[in-house]
Amino acid sequence: MSESATRQRYAAAAEAPEAALCCPVDYDPKYLKAIPAEVIEKDYGCGDPSKYLLPGETVLDLGSGTGKICFIASQVVGPEGKVIGVDMLDDMLEVARRNAPVVAKNIGYANVEFRKGRIQDLALDLEAFDEQLRLQPISGVSDFLAAEDLADELRTKRPLIASDSIDAVVSNCVLNLVENRLKKQLFEELFRVLKKGGRAVISDIVSDEEIPAHLQADVTLWSGCISGAYTEEGFLKAFADAGFYGIEILKRDETPWQTVEGIEFRSVTIQAWKGKQGPCFERNQAVIYNGPFLKVLDDDGHAMERGKRYAVCDKTYQIYKNAPYADSFSFVDPLKEIPLSEAESFDCSRIALRHPKETKGEDYKATTAATNACDSSDCC
Repeated sequence: MSESATRQRYAAAAEAPEAALCCPVDYDPKYLKAIPAEVIEKDYGCGDPSKYLLPGETVLDLGSGTGKICFIASQVVGPEGKVIGVDMLDDMLEVARRNAPVVAKNIGYANVEFRKGRIQDLALDLEAFDEQLRLQPISGVSDFLAAEDLADELRTKRPLIASDSIDAVVSNCVLNLVENRLKKQLFEELFRVLKKGGRAVISDIVSDEEIPAHLQADVTLWSGCISGAYTEEGFLKAFADAGFYGIEILKRDETPWQTVEGIEFRSVTIQAWKGKQGPCFERNQAVIYNGPFLKVLDDDGHAMERGKRYAVCDKTYQIYKNAPYADSFSFVDPLKEIPLSEAESFDCSRIALRHPKETKGEDYKATTAATNACDSSDCC
């Protein structure tokens, strides 16, 4: 019921703008200049995940609508990058596809394409599926079962979005429109399509309290980005449950977008990373948490006190050396590098300090002169 209501409301919004479907968002005007007014007027959102993208990335926009975020992202990633928009509504796709050549002409290159699919099932190409169903129309139960097999075959052999193919998944006020029973699948799909080291940057509406059943049953509130919203805590947990790490709130609106029966609904933008899965190897590396907190706990249960030298596996060491952790740690390489091919397994369930002798070597007895590393002539 909620998906049907959403389809109807957003199909109508593709024909005529509806102000109630979006929060005020300040997009960079330099990117909007290249985008036709029709796209801007008929596109709906609550944030701007495109501002966190990087040149050269392959980007997937979930629920791309008339294409505004895609067209902004195309300029951010540049001609070496690529942007794919996925939407299930023909009306939205028609506006986006019709305006894509206009944007390409304005910016001087074409790097955007739009595909038809449901964001909770990113493997199924709905246009390819529809084409096959026209050749094999459903007239009974056996045909229905055959259609399900066909859908599975398309997911496997001709996926709409291949696994491990995307650098950054973005979305703008769309995840809350997916039915609750399908939200776990949605996050699994989001995780599946990302490359190792890729990330999700998602703007969406969240609530500060649990949403009662009678509000969830209101189809107008559902299609209006209210009834299907996660709680603030639940939204972060959904990323963690799907296997993401480094989950952080990039932006949280202080003022609620809307309040319903005392429950506040506001926009947040979350960034989360893929890549902590895999084996752990011992290479005598250590990390030191720089502060400012006395102690931190990471997504794998490693608790680290400020200023202490901790033993970590090579995988964790490499993760910490990159965003979003790099500025929070100091890194201690072993004096003699252990090749990965010779490294032994590391038990990541343990949390242990690393004695300096482990990284320098037990036989290290060097005595050296003072280095000229001070910032001023009066140092020491």
